[in-house]
Amino acid sequence: MEFDLSTINEQFRDEPPDRIIAWAISNSKHPIVSTNFGPHEAAILYACVKQKPDIKVIWCDSGYNTEETYRHAETLIAELKLDISIYLPRKSAAHRQAVMGGVPDIDDPLHADFTEEVKLEPFSRAMRDHQPDVWLNNVRKGQTRFRDSLDIASKSSDGILKISPFFFWADHEMEAYLNANELPNETSYFDPTKVLEHRECGLHTR
Repeated sequence: MEFDLSTINEQFRDEPPDRIIAWAISNSKHPIVSTNFGPHEAAILYACVKQKPDIKVIWCDSGYNTEETYRHAETLIAELKLDISIYLPRKSAAHRQAVMGGVPDIDDPLHADFTEEVKLEPFSRAMRDHQPDVWLNNVRKGQTRFRDSLDIASKSSDGILKISPFFFWADHEMEAYLNANELPNETSYFDPTKVLEHRECGLHTR
């Protein structure tokens, strides 16, 4: 189905995430929600599962998450009964250690290859496998300069409708939501493809 992004964004600018998610799911045949199990990710997962308990959850595990993030992921998978598909890089971290010497610095030309291997290729594979028409995510305004240019609704380069229900929420609002719904948070998350907090890895720019 074709949707006018400006109309959607105007319609939902002041609506709560639950309303936005309910609309997205009702207008979708194959919705997915993606997660990295990082800070505040429990909010989008909880909100989506509340609307559609069997929604497909996509996690591209780079293999470089912290121990806390892996434990956090296991907790949420169990507590929310997530229908999760985990996508891993085709090469192991040990293989990459031998060939690249570990995680390349962001100024190293190899960093682009590293990002492609551990995040972009696995996510492209996930999208080919699941063929979603709606992609729910936890992108928010203020996270990066690129994300500031987005809105609640946007489209990927291949035409998938991307919905970010918490787009205009600040960190303190996210934390209040987690507390109100007795959800755990994960603050030790580290993304080796981004390194710097306000740097894009390329996943949401596609």
